Amino acid sequence: MDMSFTKINLIIGSLALLCTTSTIAPAQSLFNLAEPQSTVSKVWAPDLGNGQYKNPVLYADYSDPDAIRVGEDYFLVSSSFNCVPALPILHSKDLVNWTIIGNVFLHQAPFDVFNKPQHGNGVWAPALRYHKGEFYLFYPDPDYGIYVCKAKNPQGPWSEPIMVKAGKGLIDPCPLWDDDGSVYLVHGYAGSRATIKSVLTINKMNAEATAISDQAVMVFDGHTNHPTLEGPKLYKRNGYYYIFAPAGGVKTGWQLVLRSKNIYGPYEEKIVMDQGKSSINGPHQGAWVDTQTGEDWFLHFNDKEAYGRVVMLQPMQWKADWPVIGVDKDGDGKGEPVLEYKKPNVGGKHAFCTPQSDDEFSQTSLGLQWQWHANPQFVWGFPSAQGFYRLNAMAYPEGASNLWAVPNLLMQKLVAPSFSATTKFNFSARSDSEKFGFLLMGSSYAYISVERRNNQLYISQSTCLNAEKGNAEEVSDSVKVDTGHLFFKIDVKPDAVCRFSYSTDGKKYREVGKAFSAVPGRWIGAKIGYFCLRKGKFNDSGYSDIDWFRLDRND
Repeated sequence: MDMSFTKINLIIGSLALLCTTSTIAPAQSLFNLAEPQSTVSKVWAPDLGNGQYKNPVLYADYSDPDAIRVGEDYFLVSSSFNCVPALPILHSKDLVNWTIIGNVFLHQAPFDVFNKPQHGNGVWAPALRYHKGEFYLFYPDPDYGIYVCKAKNPQGPWSEPIMVKAGKGLIDPCPLWDDDGSVYLVHGYAGSRATIKSVLTINKMNAEATAISDQAVMVFDGHTNHPTLEGPKLYKRNGYYYIFAPAGGVKTGWQLVLRSKNIYGPYEEKIVMDQGKSSINGPHQGAWVDTQTGEDWFLHFNDKEAYGRVVMLQPMQWKADWPVIGVDKDGDGKGEPVLEYKKPNVGGKHAFCTPQSDDEFSQTSLGLQWQWHANPQFVWGFPSAQGFYRLNAMAYPEGASNLWAVPNLLMQKLVAPSFSATTKFNFSARSDSEKFGFLLMGSSYAYISVERRNNQLYISQSTCLNAEKGNAEEVSDSVKVDTGHLFFKIDVKPDAVCRFSYSTDGKKYREVGKAFSAVPGRWIGAKIGYFCLRKGKFNDSGYSDIDWFRLDRND
């Protein structure tokens, strides 16, 4: 495999890093960051405004989160799998209010592989660290190995990925710089590729943390008491080496912590958080973060099916050199997750902000919330700087039976249990069979679309169940319209039950088709967004100019 990478360092748009209001001054940062811009969701905001917060702090699919503090700034990264831009970087001042500040790279290598959808493959659980003025981002591709990217500024530019350790089935890496200058890397194994799992190994790395320098040493075997052990995060505190690692499975598991005075063990073990009597099942993989005031907190994910793996924030305390995550109601040294709690003390107050979702498409680049289902090609679409985004009608991939094999899906995460997503657009077809759709995508999917047939425009709803099996779409009765200037709406209710409607004036909406229950994709939550497609190849294409995308409450 050609492991050379085209250097593509991405900052999509000039969106905000810090969220401020006229009454709250921005805190100092160690970095030259983008200009502040406030973004507050209408449909989910975790900050309750009374000194308390509610979980999840990120009601969106930020799977396998890792987080760090640098000075007064908190940064979070998560898995991105086949979706690009890849490796989103989020920023917060208080661990509750977060915004997206960038992505690590725009195209995923090997390019000949990821130019096509690779559902469930690509970037798995990453680790983010800051050492001697530089950010290090380690991520695994379970089919190729473990990589590292570096940056002086978390917004980029990021270096080209460097292969640290090649091998099939290597997952969930995390580095540690020790007091004596040694550099270590812990990781797990994916049984689907490596044919082994539930064990953790440690390697030494070179001083640059760009290559391993010895053979892997197994430090813990979880088969007996902690099956499906994965997601290790490596820390050092009070002379102990700690490995935080979830076990027992995504929906049924617990938070395990290992400790030893020797990096290679033997390691003591302790379950420090499980579901207990809470409603938060299988509290899974995450990160320990301390505040500048000396508090300790833990960010982890919770699987919510179609909504993806949302991020929870838990209080954490140290007792006898063991962490207790969540609230220990019975005093047994093991916590359970909280749904509401007092906000972290970060030495000051900061304004509300949430990850970007709405988009007026008024910038010269796409908003940071948007991702494609494969490496983007330059002809798929263009920002216009005229208040719309042009999505061109691309030919269906050869042999595609449904959207599962289509790369040019422009999508973003679901961000609340209930909301209405509305978009305004102008569809201009150049030939019959061209179609523009507003889509709710998972392993099963549904969308509302406008299509030109016999030189006329028709609106319909389409549904495809178990798309990964190559099943055909079921199409509702069509409604003829006389204009391509349209509004589409998707109403999402609790349990991800969705209904589709359209309007010609943005006021009166007509429902099309039937209700659809959204489901997750492969390792990711359902996503919402657009496609523009056609049958056959011509020397020019129709298009849809998307005016805006907005979320509103529908309860």
